[in-house]
Amino acid sequence: MSYIGNQPAESYASFETETFSVSATTNYTLSHAVTNENEIRLVINGVVQQPGSGKAYTASGTTLTLSSATASGDSMYAVYLGRALQTVNPPNASVGTAQLADSSVTSAKLASGAVANTPAFYMKTTSTSISNSALTKVPFNTATIDTDSATDTSNNRFTVPSGKGGKYLISYGIGAGADSHTNLYRIFTQLYKNGSNSLLLAAVADPRNNYGFAFSVVASGVIDLSAGDYIEIYAYNSSGNTAGLNTDRTYFSGFKLI
Repeated sequence: MSYIGNQPAESYASFETETFSVSATTNYTLSHAVTNENEIRLVINGVVQQPGSGKAYTASGTTLTLSSATASGDSMYAVYLGRALQTVNPPNASVGTAQLADSSVTSAKLASGAVANTPAFYMKTTSTSISNSALTKVPFNTATIDTDSATDTSNNRFTVPSGKGGKYLISYGIGAGADSHTNLYRIFTQLYKNGSNSLLLAAVADPRNNYGFAFSVVASGVIDLSAGDYIEIYAYNSSGNTAGLNTDRTYFSGFKLI
């Protein structure tokens, strides 16, 4: 359609409505003045009424007159046919995926946290050893990434924040090695969930008879976690000697996938 001058900005329209507090009467007052009853559509108890003299209702100015009185408990509303509410914004829930052009939504238009997979965390350790013949919680006492303040460096754990339950990709690595005077046999590692062996993630390394050999025990997997769940990494050193930790290769990390 062609226009003289600037094209109107309004793209979407809806009609203003008014709901009445109903009583046993034939007379009501409109919020907006009308020329006659044809400028409104009146609906009583879900039924559209016929306008006009001798029919269901008449209207003039702000006076609405019914041919029959309503009863308490009836519902009644009027639609102002001459008062379209116009906007450049589409109605709520009217835009779907099919209406979006490919690559039209950029990260700048997404809410904070919608671009990155959060919560996300990455923990390290300053400890340099794992005791012999004991199941030991790996002391991840430093957090270099913690988007939701969900790590506990005192208790060496990650706790799922409120409202952030879902599927998490969890990874860990234990970098260790024997010194030049001993042989390092096995290191078993496992993820604990809520203080118990979860059997969800575990790994073992066995570089026996290779003293001075540096190695890493690594594991990763997708785990279902609920809000309030906490996870920790434990290790068991069966070498007969203290296992040295490589702090650069010892880490505990994860982020929410969905």
